[in-house]
Amino acid sequence: MVRRSRRQKLQKVTGLCGREEGLRVKRSCPSCGPEPGGEEKKGRGNPISVQLFPPELVEHIISFLPVRDVVALGQTCHYFHEVCDAEGVWRRICRRLSPRLREQGSGVRPWKRAAILNYTKGLYFQAFGGRRRCLSKSVAPLLAHGYRRFLPTKDHVFILDYVGTLFFLKNALVSSTLGQIQWKRACRYVVLCRGAKDFASDPRCDTVYRKYLYVLATREQPGVVGTTGSRACDCVEVYLQSSGQRVFKMTFHHSMSFKQIVLVGQETQRALLLLTEEGKIYSLVVNETQLDQPRSYTVQLALRKVSRCLPHLRVAGMASNQSSTLYITDQGGVYFEVHTPGVYRDLFGTLQAFDPLDQQMPLALSLPAKVLFCALGYNHLGLVDEFGRLFMQGNNRYGQLGTGDRMDRGEPTQVHYLQRPIALWCGLNHSLVLSQGSDFSKELLGCGCGAGGRLPGWPKGSASFVKLHVKVPLCACSLCSTRECLYMLSSHDIEHHPTYRDLPASRVVGTPEPSLGAGASQDPGGAAQACEEYLNQIHSCPTLQDRMEKMKEIVGWMPLMAAQKDFFWEALDLLQRTAAGVGSGPPTPES
Repeated sequence: MVRRSRRQKLQKVTGLCGREEGLRVKRSCPSCGPEPGGEEKKGRGNPISVQLFPPELVEHIISFLPVRDVVALGQTCHYFHEVCDAEGVWRRICRRLSPRLREQGSGVRPWKRAAILNYTKGLYFQAFGGRRRCLSKSVAPLLAHGYRRFLPTKDHVFILDYVGTLFFLKNALVSSTLGQIQWKRACRYVVLCRGAKDFASDPRCDTVYRKYLYVLATREQPGVVGTTGSRACDCVEVYLQSSGQRVFKMTFHHSMSFKQIVLVGQETQRALLLLTEEGKIYSLVVNETQLDQPRSYTVQLALRKVSRCLPHLRVAGMASNQSSTLYITDQGGVYFEVHTPGVYRDLFGTLQAFDPLDQQMPLALSLPAKVLFCALGYNHLGLVDEFGRLFMQGNNRYGQLGTGDRMDRGEPTQVHYLQRPIALWCGLNHSLVLSQGSDFSKELLGCGCGAGGRLPGWPKGSASFVKLHVKVPLCACSLCSTRECLYMLSSHDIEHHPTYRDLPASRVVGTPEPSLGAGASQDPGGAAQACEEYLNQIHSCPTLQDRMEKMKEIVGWMPLMAAQKDFFWEALDLLQRTAAGVGSGPPTPES
């Protein structure tokens, strides 16, 4: 009886609702007008378009949808595209995703950018050892405004967001009973520091050596005596990676502003390379073995030789390893520093230009186009130019160059079957490339040594880039590989558009040298300006012997092939010996 009475009441309510008029909403596109053929059916009432609702109400309703559905709804018609692209919708979504976010950032559409950054942020990893091989996601700090950079250490992970907050994920990784590395569920994160611009640690792939974390940050310093204001000064703070305790701090003059920091060298002679906003490189040397001692001392900040000898160059980015450094200029030129003879031989195949007394001498790499980004391993490197072409150089004993063989390359060699990579990573003896298909799906390719599970699915390794057995997140943008794990950072910035250009038809097959009549667009590295600077340096030398030495040094800087450099060096040595044997008399016009 109770069920029958409830059923009768429900039928009465549904009958009343069925007789209601004027609450029918069309399912067709709101910008297309009434449906053709259009006679109203009896009892249905007049259809109501979504366009009749107040825009604030529509935005409020749409803001409750997931981000993926909001993007899909904006692709249905022009009306919903305008509504779903409004900043009011994304402001509500951003407040819902990150209620503690105080700043929305900068840009043309700051709220949409902030919402998508916080929706797509994620740090994933896959352990190399163990029986199970699955992709796991880390604990996401609620205060983080997207993920910009990350760095794994022996036991912890450091993450830098887009507002300069550096997070410290303590005890993030533990070993399970199956022998694999997994995220600890009780992992907690703390804010290590704020106002950070960049951070770095030991550049070796093995995380055991990453004892200290160097953070480039901006701090407010009190003004001089007699003033009430404060000044913002850049500084380098050194933290222990095990506990997050600050052990050292270096403060610079307020007139110097830096944007990137990298490390190079051994622990006792650790060189910190700092890139200024003007594109100049400064360096200082510290002894890591004495950082934990409570004392104060002064270090000398000096201009690096690449900025001292080539003042016309404006460096845009740096990459470093334990014994080498690579500079990319704003015009796409590449210059190299190698500090050990073994690595120099692996990279260039010769020791002709290596000077153990002048290890900071920059060497120019010859490339046919502007370089956008690079990756530097122990004895090999990878470069990606503005047309999306991948070039590899260096030692190829394990096939880590991906050229299909195991022959070393002393010059940048193009890998023709890879185009437009998203990210590139060069490890100890293997290389990884993150690529994207035509359907926006992403895959991870790898080559080189496969020992220890470094190339999932290819335990014997490969001399060519092969698809690895790794599930790649949809918004993956960078990657990092250690001895134990493979890490992938997920983040999507709507203001970071693809910068690749289409290859001209005349340069699709092969990479011929630029013609003599080429304009400034065929001279990405500023060769004309560089040659003029070289001539000025030669003219400033007082004697003929000094000019010969300067010329040999300039040959090492110029983007020439290895055989061409050897020829010029031998010819200059011959001329120098001939000029020295003439005598101390006045030089003839022929000399």
